[in-house]
Amino acid sequence: MENKKKQSVIQAVKFFFFSAGAGIIQLGSFTLFSEVFHLQPWLSHLIALILSVLFNFTLNRKFTFKAANNMAFAMFLAFVFYIFFTPFSTWYVKVLSEKANKYLVEFSSMLINLVLEFLYTKYIIYGIFNKPLK
Repeated sequence: MENKKKQSVIQAVKFFFFSAGAGIIQLGSFTLFSEVFHLQPWLSHLIALILSVLFNFTLNRKFTFKAANNMAFAMFLAFVFYIFFTPFSTWYVKVLSEKANKYLVEFSSMLINLVLEFLYTKYIIYGIFNKPLK
């Protein structure tokens, strides 16, 4: 049982660091689309979220969860998560950025995503459906 705890902690740490990389991509692209292209915060958020998800999914699949399961199915399950999270976070950013600093709102959305995505990825995508790489 102790080994499972250690493995879970290692997965959480790896997931956090890859998510930090995805966060840099998300904040960088959010800033680019918001400040350079002058898109609305909600649209900048949506584009940035898509870019960060692709980065995060790819690295976490290979290095954090060492998944050998059907990649198309794993990606479909990630898509299911984002069917729910994306409208919520886009609405969240749209509403709150009218009342608060758009970067603080974007960052808080990213923190919510970090926690929910880790739990969903660990226990649903790579928990129930995972076959580890050798």
